[in-house]
Amino acid sequence: MRLVIVTGMSGAGKTQALKMLEDMGFYCVDNLPIPLIETFAELTLKNPQGIQNAALGIDIRSGEDLSVLNRIFDEWSRNRVPFEILFLDAGDEILIKRYKETRRAHPLAAGGRIDSGIKKERGKLAFLKEEADYIIDTSKLLTKELRQELEKIFMKHESYRNLYITILSFGFKYGIPSDADLVFDVRFLPNPYYVDELKNRTGEEKAVRDYVMQHGTADLFLNKLYDMLEFLLPNYVLEGKNQLVIAIGCTGGKHRSVTIAKAVYEKFRSRAEFGIKIEHRDIDKDNTGKKVV
Repeated sequence: MRLVIVTGMSGAGKTQALKMLEDMGFYCVDNLPIPLIETFAELTLKNPQGIQNAALGIDIRSGEDLSVLNRIFDEWSRNRVPFEILFLDAGDEILIKRYKETRRAHPLAAGGRIDSGIKKERGKLAFLKEEADYIIDTSKLLTKELRQELEKIFMKHESYRNLYITILSFGFKYGIPSDADLVFDVRFLPNPYYVDELKNRTGEEKAVRDYVMQHGTADLFLNKLYDMLEFLLPNYVLEGKNQLVIAIGCTGGKHRSVTIAKAVYEKFRSRAEFGIKIEHRDIDKDNTGKKVV
C-alpha cells in the first residue's frame, strides 16, 4: 500500500494533484481533520484487500493542528508505516497572480494583502517542505506536465526528479526572460538571418542547424557549456533548488538560440536526476523583415 500526504502552498495545485491521483487509482481525502489521520491510516493498513493506495490532502486550513503532524510522522517512521509526503510549491508572484485571477481570499490574509498571507503560510508549512519526499514547483508547469510528473512518481515508479529544468531560447531584441536563472548569449555564432534561403526558417530545421554549427565554434561552446552544467546541476540538486531556467539568447530568438537550446536539451533529456523541457519563446516572431544584427 502507498499512503501519500499531499500538501503545499495554497494555490500551488494541491486540489489538482489530488484529482490526478484519484484518476490513478488512489483513494483521496482532502482536508481530513489531523486528529483523525492516524485512525484513517490504521484502518487503511488493516484492510489490504480494500484500499490499495490512499492520498490525504493537508493544508494551512488545519490551523494549529499542523503542529501535531511532527509527532504523527515520527511515530509512523518508528512503526514503518509506508507514508510519503508530496509538497506542491510555486513562486510568490505566481501564487499572487493565481489568487487575483480566481478572486479568492488567502486563508491567512485575514482581509489584508495576499503577499502577507503567503509569507505566513510559508513559515507554517516550512517543516512539511523539509520533510517532503517530493517537491514539485508548479510555477511553470502546465496541467499536463504536472500530471506527467505525478505519473512518473506514482505509476511508473521512475526515479524522482526533484529539479525541473526549462531550456528556453529567446531573442535579446524582445528582452531577457525575467525568470531566467542562467543566461547565455550566442550572438557570436554564424547568423542564418543573412542567408536568403534560411532567413525565414528556424533552428528546428536541419539546414539552419548545420549553418549555425559550421566551423566548429558552436561545438566548442557546447562542450564548455556541458562541462559547466555537469558541475552546476548536481550542486543545485544538493542545494534543494526545484526549478531552473536556462535561457539561451540570440538577436531574434529563432535561429542560433533555438539551435543551441535544442542541443542542450538533447544532451540532458535522458538524465534521471531531473526533469527537463524546452521552450522557444520568440521562435514565431521576427518575421517583419526588419534588420537583425
